[in-house]
Order: sequence, then C-alpha cells, then structure tokens
Amino acid sequence: MINRVLIRAKVVQMFYNYMLTHEVKSAAMARDELQQSFEKSYELYNYLLKLIIDVTDLQDRYLDEAKHKFLPSHEDLNPNPKFVDNELVEALRNNEQLQQYIKEHKLTWRDNELFLKLILNKIQNSSIYQEYMENSVSDLDSDCNLWRQLFKRLLIDDDDLLEELENQSVYWSSDDLDFMGQFVIKTIRRINDGEPNPIMPMYKDEEDSEFGDQLFATAISQQELNEATINHHIDTRNWDVERIALLDKAIMLVALAEVRSFEKIPTTVTLNEYIEIAKLYSAGSSPAFINGVLNAAIRDMKNQKVIMKP
Repeated sequence: MINRVLIRAKVVQMFYNYMLTHEVKSAAMARDELQQSFEKSYELYNYLLKLIIDVTDLQDRYLDEAKHKFLPSHEDLNPNPKFVDNELVEALRNNEQLQQYIKEHKLTWRDNELFLKLILNKIQNSSIYQEYMENSVSDLDSDCNLWRQLFKRLLIDDDDLLEELENQSVYWSSDDLDFMGQFVIKTIRRINDGEPNPIMPMYKDEEDSEFGDQLFATAISQQELNEATINHHIDTRNWDVERIALLDKAIMLVALAEVRSFEKIPTTVTLNEYIEIAKLYSAGSSPAFINGVLNAAIRDMKNQKVIMKP
C-alpha cells in the first residue's frame, strides 16, 4: 500500500532534512524518523477510512435527535435514511482488520465534533450528496460511488481537512492526504468488487518494506561519492555548483544512490521517478537541470561499467 512512489518521495524529504540537520541529528535518528513517517502514512490511510464511519455516525445521531425534539416536524419524523444506511459504511464497521487497527491506535474523529460537523455540512451541500440522495437506487455500487466521488472531488483537496491533519501530526501534509486519499478510493473500489481482504497492508511485500530504509542508508553512505559525480557533470558555464538548491541536490543524491546500488531497478525507472519528484517539489528550471545531470551521470557510469543494468 505504501508503494515505491511514496517511499522515494519520503526518502528525499527525510534526506533533505538530514542534510539540513546532520550536525545535530545522527543518521540513526534520521532513519527512525523515516520509519515513523511511513507508519504515520499508514495511520492516515486508516484514519481517513474511520472518517467515513464517524461522519456517518454523526448524521445518524442528528437524525435520531430530530425525532425526539419537543415538536418534531414531518421531515424530522420521516427522514431519508439513505446516507446513514450506506452499505460501504457497514462493510467498514464490520471489517476486523480495520477495526483492530483503529482500536490499537485509538483512532477517532468523535472528539472533534465541530470539525466533523463542518465536514458533514460540506458533504451535504455538495452536488455529489444531493444527487445521491435524490436517486432511488440504493445498493453497494451506488453507496461506494458516493464515497469515491466525495474523496475524489471534495475531501482530498479540502483545505479544512488538510489544516486539521497538519495540526494533528507533523508527518501529515498535502502530499500525504493526496496519496492516502487515492488509496482510500482504491479500497472503496475493492469493497465494491467484493474482495475478501479489501483493507490494504502497509507494504505490498517484504522487499518494499525494506526499500526505504536501505535507500536512505545508501544515500547517506554514498553522499560524498555522489556529490563528486554531480559536480563532475554540471556545466559550470551555466550553473554555479555552490548555488545548487539543497533540495535539488538531495533529489540527485538519492537518485544516484538508487542507480548505483539497486540492481533490479532499471535506470529509466529511477530517472523517471526522480524527475517526477523534482516536478513536485522543485521550481522553475530545476527539473530540467536535474534531468540533464542525472542523464549525463548515468550515461557515464554505463560507459565506465560502474553499473551494468539497462
């Protein structure tokens, strides 16, 4: 579930932070922080699934309270229960893996009812919700589609949700919300398709679970070697070595560590992944600059037989 795209991005972030703080922070401390960031990403995935349950439960409570008002209206006594009877929500409530994780990590949104109410109001005011409630069809497919669309078109880009998450953890950012939101959407699709184990594991396999730590450790151990490689392939007529942005250097150092030491990963895959990271985090002409340096370095390493992979 935490795939290599996310792993690489987090390794770059943590390596950049390590370059800024290495005088006061050991490599071991930085590696521990990296592992914690992966664990917090997986926690966010489960936390967002819990949001679906808690928002639904809040609406259910409001409907029940309306029925017991002193003078309830006809609408209060006969509400449309479609939203609270959602089959996806029921599947999440009954999923043992999810519920065990929620219990162990004490995940809940119920302590912040004002925020839950804000999210519920945004949902109810959306065209996605209104079209869903007006549709007479009520089945797992339509119930799953509601929440897929809510995450895709409303929640992943919601500034209030992002602010709330950032206030709760330094490890949660807009990138994490986007990544984990996409995995929530995929999980909803898996439930809709009837997969027996729809909740995704933290990692696909053991190799992926070790990849981030190995890559980070390799980037640290090869830092001087790869800095020399970068400096050798910079066109000093157009670029001042001393003025390369530290983040751009971090991206290239991690990329070259992967090129040198991970034989199973083709160089084209590595190059493409880190150019995408550069587009995401760097600005202006940095992605083109990084692309040029890495291409030249990889070509030179192949010619000198430093690396033998495609």
